[in-house]
Amino acid sequence: MNRSEQVHRHPLRRLSPWIGAALAVMASAPALAVNYPVTDEMRNTANQVAQAGVPLSELAPNAPDSHTVVRGDTLWDISKLFLRSPWRWPELWGMNLDQIRNPHLIYPGQVLHLVKVGDRATLRVGQPVGTTDSGNVVKLSPRVRAETLDNGAIPSIPLHLIGPFLNEAVVFNTNELAAAPRIVASQEGRVLLSRGETAYVRGDLKGNRDFRVFREAVPLRDPDSAEVLGYEARYVGTAEFVRDGGLQASLDGKSAQIVPATFKMTSIRQEAGVGDRLAPVPQRDYAAYVPHAPSQPIKGRIITIYGEAISAGQNQIVTINRGTKDGVERGHVMALWRDGARVPDITDAAKPLMKLPDERIGTLFVFRVFDRVSYALIIQSEDPVKPGDRFSQP
Repeated sequence: MNRSEQVHRHPLRRLSPWIGAALAVMASAPALAVNYPVTDEMRNTANQVAQAGVPLSELAPNAPDSHTVVRGDTLWDISKLFLRSPWRWPELWGMNLDQIRNPHLIYPGQVLHLVKVGDRATLRVGQPVGTTDSGNVVKLSPRVRAETLDNGAIPSIPLHLIGPFLNEAVVFNTNELAAAPRIVASQEGRVLLSRGETAYVRGDLKGNRDFRVFREAVPLRDPDSAEVLGYEARYVGTAEFVRDGGLQASLDGKSAQIVPATFKMTSIRQEAGVGDRLAPVPQRDYAAYVPHAPSQPIKGRIITIYGEAISAGQNQIVTINRGTKDGVERGHVMALWRDGARVPDITDAAKPLMKLPDERIGTLFVFRVFDRVSYALIIQSEDPVKPGDRFSQP
């Protein structure tokens, strides 16, 4: 059996697509609920997992008996302590539905205990007060705190790695940025603008006052078909409206003069310049990121490494050639694959060409989704990831 077959014959794979969805909707924190449809099948699946537990074979080789949550922990980091596949933590923590109403809200100071009964395991929150005669079952005194993420819950994944991309990474379906308001001049004729400096802008502001500034959008092409899937705009910074422009009569009163609107650069990722485009700042979305497998087979390729690097590793961002129209959702976990090399069989006199097996090289976590492309964080990588590398459901 090859590695691909081993991955797809996971004993709980058929349950995985619904776990995060059902448990997130059943959570006690509405502000963090993920907008997945809930069906009777999903609820039944959640209940099945709540009763079943995770097979002991799915535990990490050196899984501890307990872990005290500390600030700086993420659910992903903690889950790596207990599970071979850390993205499957809803299946481990979500089993204790009575005690952990939302398996994605865990707080510093809580003690997580690994409970083993027969050939199954669960995680529980509390303090140990005794064991059974077998020594396998820990009795607990619950002490769950019902708080929201803003009040101290640890994040699912390292938010500092993806936080800037929630507003900065933008893909347009068409090159609509070409018609957006644009910087036409700067104060005192400066070539480049820094934070706090003045920019003059022409275009329809549509009543907006706070804008992001982007460099000219570049097309994102499918690695297989070369079709343009969207236009990625490179983030420059933010600008704040100061005063409006319009038409102003000339001194002789015989003609009208164009007066651009005035803006102040409020933040800078790279220096702004004439020709850069403005787009309104959207509302930030701080909803929880619930990891789950795609509910149907999905495969595709890496388009680019964000920042125009040649290759990437752990904790870097990539764009992939699949989006909402292909069934990709925020929180999807994908397996990364490297195509097997084509080499001759030198032990055969005819030296026939062989294709070596594809090798799994890492894991992606999708965090921003557009119509036909998505952004994903490389959670784990054994080898450098390059444009053209493949991904599939885990």
